[in-house]
Amino acid sequence: MKQLTKNERDLIAELDQQAMLTRTCKWAEINSGTANMAGLASMAEALADAFSTLPGEIVLEEPARVTAVDEAGKEYEKPHGRHMVLRVRPEADRRFLLTGHMDTVFPADHPFQQLTWLDDDTLNGPGTADMKGGLSLILESLQAFERAPDARNFGYDVMVNSDEETGSLSSAALIGNLAEGKLAALTYEPSTLPDGTLAHARGGSGNYSITFTGRSAHAGRNPQDGRNALVAAADCAVRLKKMQHRDLPINPAKIEGGAANNVVPDHAILRFNIRPKTTAAAEDFMSDFNDLLQVLAKLHEVEVHCHGGITRPPKPVDAKAQKLFDLVRDTGAALGQTIGWQPTGGVCDGNNIAACGIPVVDTMGVRGGAIHSAEEFMIVPSLTERAALSTLVLYRLATGNVL
Repeated sequence: MKQLTKNERDLIAELDQQAMLTRTCKWAEINSGTANMAGLASMAEALADAFSTLPGEIVLEEPARVTAVDEAGKEYEKPHGRHMVLRVRPEADRRFLLTGHMDTVFPADHPFQQLTWLDDDTLNGPGTADMKGGLSLILESLQAFERAPDARNFGYDVMVNSDEETGSLSSAALIGNLAEGKLAALTYEPSTLPDGTLAHARGGSGNYSITFTGRSAHAGRNPQDGRNALVAAADCAVRLKKMQHRDLPINPAKIEGGAANNVVPDHAILRFNIRPKTTAAAEDFMSDFNDLLQVLAKLHEVEVHCHGGITRPPKPVDAKAQKLFDLVRDTGAALGQTIGWQPTGGVCDGNNIAACGIPVVDTMGVRGGAIHSAEEFMIVPSLTERAALSTLVLYRLATGNVL
């Protein structure tokens, strides 16, 4: 275990918990649900203003085009907010990527909008843990890192996207571009458990909408002339569930469509999610699923259209990524923090970064819990704890041969 040097102690001596808390509260009071374009615009501007204290160029990147399928089976474009990107010293040989997200799961009309102190150290509020507290400590950590005498020899990019909670579809290409050539990446999702446990290996995720188009007919007079799209969709759901195995959870979630009881339905949509735990499971599913759709189309004499796919690849932890985890653990130990990790079925932008071959630890954010609910909370002292951890991990990555 590498103990703290004087330079390291000096770097974290001026971390300002009150400043981090003030920013977190201010940002949590901005509703920035993924579909709230006005709120996301306000949040992006607030972030750009706050991060302008760092050297480099800030750009609000336009979102990539994303489509979805409506209840009628028609594709439509979904609006997304802009993504904040800060590029610092792009010419440096050793560069890092830090990522977070400004969106929350709480829409503009959600009743959970207020901050409430549960006790002296625990703040309940929308996005406090996931992840506006994390965004605040990114800024604090980088301000501290910039105080290092040799910081100017190293560079980094910061990306805060507006759509992580819905799969980062409009920012996936941006994440991939920014990850290219980086030594390592840190992502600021809250810790897996309130004690600070990190997420280790992650499974992947894919979302699908399958449209079945049949032929309507009278259910009593000439049902033989109909082609029942709803039955085809139901058959697909059952067959998908039978394809499930240990490394491939499959969740048929919703069937839309149908008609009056005396009409053979000519339209149905099946929506489902998969959670492949390994790359092999993901690849096998894609092949098997394509075969299944052909079988269903022929068997039920319907047209089948697939929208969607695997948007979060599985995130195994290879030897290089494990060295980064070990660095975080050892740095935490030098700070008096006990840090462990465990695998999780959840997904995040860390999946996308790891798929680029870049080692990443993706739960560097605050300690907290009950995320995605009105009970969400942040443990306030963890702002300073995790800012110190991030500062020194970055410093050790920059100045040592640890990966």
